[in-house]
Amino acid sequence: MAFRPQQRIPATYMRGGTSKGVFFRLDHLPEAARVPGPVRDALLLRVIGSPDPYGKHTDGMGGATSSTSKCVIIGPPSKPDHDVDYLYGQISIDSAFVDWSGNCGNLSSAVGPFAIAGGFIAPERIPQDGVCTVRIWQKNIGKTIVAHVPIANGEVQEDGDFELDGVTFPSAEIALEFIDPSDEAGEGEASASKGMFPTGNVVDTLDVPGVGALQATMISAGIPTVFVRATDVGLTGTELQPAINESPQRLAMFEAIRTAGALRMGLINTPEEAAKRQHTPKVAFVAPPADYVASSGKPVNAANIDLVVRALSMGKLHHAMMGTASVAIATAAAIPCTLVNEAAGGGAREAVNFGHPSGTMRVGAAAEFVDGQWIVRRARMSRSARVLMDGHVCVPSSWSEGAR
Repeated sequence: MAFRPQQRIPATYMRGGTSKGVFFRLDHLPEAARVPGPVRDALLLRVIGSPDPYGKHTDGMGGATSSTSKCVIIGPPSKPDHDVDYLYGQISIDSAFVDWSGNCGNLSSAVGPFAIAGGFIAPERIPQDGVCTVRIWQKNIGKTIVAHVPIANGEVQEDGDFELDGVTFPSAEIALEFIDPSDEAGEGEASASKGMFPTGNVVDTLDVPGVGALQATMISAGIPTVFVRATDVGLTGTELQPAINESPQRLAMFEAIRTAGALRMGLINTPEEAAKRQHTPKVAFVAPPADYVASSGKPVNAANIDLVVRALSMGKLHHAMMGTASVAIATAAAIPCTLVNEAAGGGAREAVNFGHPSGTMRVGAAAEFVDGQWIVRRARMSRSARVLMDGHVCVPSSWSEGAR
């Protein structure tokens, strides 16, 4: 049997927020992988090292967690008044599946720096020192993200003193604005229902097989998310990863809640479809502020936060908080009577500081009630990003066999 050399594909390995992933330019991909379909999926699976029955991603670029099993494709803008298209793929760890149904809010912070370094932004728009604004078209959800990227000496500033809980070292702060974040409907078809609240209610009673009837806020903002009260599912809201991820019973309970929520939100038609839609919706549990010790050993004081939130991603409790779920938290907190707003103490709010497993995070959104519907024009948060490695990824030339 004749063996061919590995295929080398230009790529950049980047951290964005509390996630990291492999970034590609669309025109650098093999021609057959420049369009959606099984060939593209096969390539990204092989790059990351999935499916891996050992759950370690030893033979790929993935890190065997939902935060590190990610790929991004950046291309020229398909929408006027934008600088780049941004397409995100969440790679399953143990199955041959790429989920295109939503965005990664954390990696959104790395798109601006990648676009600037990659020549997508006209040189005259990049200051010698200051901030460069990058308008990003998020193709999965069909929404605009505006990144405010710091520039020093004419290049993206990566070093800095901004500390983000869940990230080991400080870096430069990148401010993100998510424009009209509700009612996603892009290439990934993240939402089959229209409006911020697909059911038409800020709180619903959700009948969950094997669990019972739970009150839930189901919102489509940033990413479709199902919020429940921590106490209603026998938790405090201050749990760290081991308390959830090492409990098969709790993981099964949250997957049942997620599936029931997906059905009510119109994201799936049958419970069986949930297994093929792992990235969306998210499921999260909330509670009023409480003292706890974060996973880093840092104490979190209830007096310094508005509420506590824990969220699951790809079937496991996230080590910090997903960026898209942060948008959902900010949006739900701004709207009276949602479970998130209730946990934060109720009333009108344009920003909340919430506790998560790794520490705290501040997010903001302003809500308006217009023509009988709640509308949020933009949600805001800060992240950081930097290049970890730049060059090529190498994949066996057999990666596309059976994918066509």
